[in-house]
Amino acid sequence: MKIRTRIIKVDPENPEDDKIGIAAEEIKKGNLVAFPTETVYGLGADALNEKAVRKIFEVKGRPADNPLIVHVSSVDQIYEIAQPNEIAKKLIDAFFPGPLTLVMKNKKVPKITTAGLDTVAVRMPDHKVALKLIELSETPIAAPSANKSGKPSPTKAEHVLEDLGNLVDVIIDGGETKIGLESTVVDTTVYPVEILRPGAITKEELEEYVDVKYAEDFSVAKSPGMKYKHYAPDAETIVLVGKNFLKKATQIAEDFVKKGYRVGVAGLNLEEKRNDVIYKNFGRNLEEMAKNLFKVLRELDKECDVIIVQGVEEKGIGKAIMNRLYKAGRVFRI
Repeated sequence: MKIRTRIIKVDPENPEDDKIGIAAEEIKKGNLVAFPTETVYGLGADALNEKAVRKIFEVKGRPADNPLIVHVSSVDQIYEIAQPNEIAKKLIDAFFPGPLTLVMKNKKVPKITTAGLDTVAVRMPDHKVALKLIELSETPIAAPSANKSGKPSPTKAEHVLEDLGNLVDVIIDGGETKIGLESTVVDTTVYPVEILRPGAITKEELEEYVDVKYAEDFSVAKSPGMKYKHYAPDAETIVLVGKNFLKKATQIAEDFVKKGYRVGVAGLNLEEKRNDVIYKNFGRNLEEMAKNLFKVLRELDKECDVIIVQGVEEKGIGKAIMNRLYKAGRVFRI
């Protein structure tokens, strides 16, 4: 059912209580609010309201066995909904608030939110708008990325409007997100703890506090990003990993252009080589690439039939970037 979406622009550094309060009232009514975090924009509903959470799945077209991350604004709120063990407590102390989600034993979150699991994924965002919204809503907020399932995640309010305009009650416009990739997700119910989805907080950073490995069993999705196609443009997406990216990408682009396709090339520190190809720069380094990845993919998807993307070494945040690119398209070593 289409509704009239209200866009509320706020100061991300000093969010106005009266403006955030309007959105919080919608959460209390069981409605949907899109809001910025430090990672991507989230599509929020009262995590404890089954009817409200069901709207998230309907609006996104999200499979019911894909659990949602529950966002909190305080450590006390974590203990209201989850049962942190000693390892989880250590990671909470080290990384909350921040781009880390912890899978813990569930205490009171409805099964629709957890996809029927006895665990719940929880994080405390490091973003003043998100924290204020949760605080004024007086409830934990379940929030996946605020886009249609399978598509690149939104890093600006206008991305949310493109995907979900007239399907959500309020979009809080807090500007562009800082990190640009979804949170790292760690399962603390197993030992060593397992990274279910890589993000801005790297394996190396986690290893300073706990023993950790990457998950290998994806038969049960304990967190988002594990089971289904994600982050994919409509355009055919080809990811090239290795040296001489621009040379190889230009050769491939030439072949597609000859066949009448519109082609885009995206990478780090690119120079334009052809007039009939659209070139987009992710930035100068991996941090800038992470921030701009989804934005650039969305921009090229509007103009191109084929997108050729530069892959990167799977170290540090490069692991998170490649995790998204593996799901967005076909990956080739060059």
